[in-house]
Amino acid sequence: MEQIKHRLSSRLQVDTEFGSFLGDTRIRLLEAIDRHGSISQAAKAVPLSYKAAWDAIDAMNNLADQPLVLRSTGGKNGGGTQLTEHGRKTIALYRALEAEYQSALDRLSAGLNDGQTSDFQQFRQLLRRMSMNTSARNQFAGHIVGLREGHVDFEVRLKLDDQNELVAVITRESAETLGLVIGMEISALVKSSSVLLLTDRNIRTTARNRLWGEITRIHDGPVNSEITLVLPGGRSVCAVVTHDSVASLGLAVGEQACAIFKASAVILCLYH
Repeated sequence: MEQIKHRLSSRLQVDTEFGSFLGDTRIRLLEAIDRHGSISQAAKAVPLSYKAAWDAIDAMNNLADQPLVLRSTGGKNGGGTQLTEHGRKTIALYRALEAEYQSALDRLSAGLNDGQTSDFQQFRQLLRRMSMNTSARNQFAGHIVGLREGHVDFEVRLKLDDQNELVAVITRESAETLGLVIGMEISALVKSSSVLLLTDRNIRTTARNRLWGEITRIHDGPVNSEITLVLPGGRSVCAVVTHDSVASLGLAVGEQACAIFKASAVILCLYH
């Protein structure tokens, strides 16, 4: 009987210590943005829904050390979107890695066809461990710049960029498990339902985290609206609020708003 020849086709996914960062769909989205200069046209070209495309851009900009995409505000069919030079370099790096990845898979396939099935099984197990999904809508990457130990809890200050910091409060046991030290890179997760919005700078609140930004997107659902703020530096934060809150606060694309959330609402994650 003729031996079946196996060939593995590559679908590269690039993960950082903070979780999934780049994959084929996101790279094609970036390439389409570079061609069209429009998020709506790029989303159709991939294809992705308009909302899914924006979500992907927000995630990439939040995890990258520099923004990959710049945008100007506008309605669903308005505004403009363009890649930064860092975004173009990221695409080039991904495509180069993809070529090397396919070359390695071709060599592995040749070994598999020679009967080296154990190598193939080990490689497949490795690929299964390459990604982690989370239901938290907001994911930030940063460095620990402050640790304050209490009797029960630890307060952790996380620097996102030159203009924004987060504060998290976790248990002593969690801090010991994570092995937190100043300068460590770590990820912070915040559910969109834990984020409240304010527009009045004079209102005082006990929430430790306050992130001011520009509203770039309002996605209306049956009951609630998903509001996306872009922070200085290109990162974004998402909040889910009721339609009544949108109306009472006068939330609109292009307006300034503040995302607030408690330090206890921040979950810290360390990826090995």
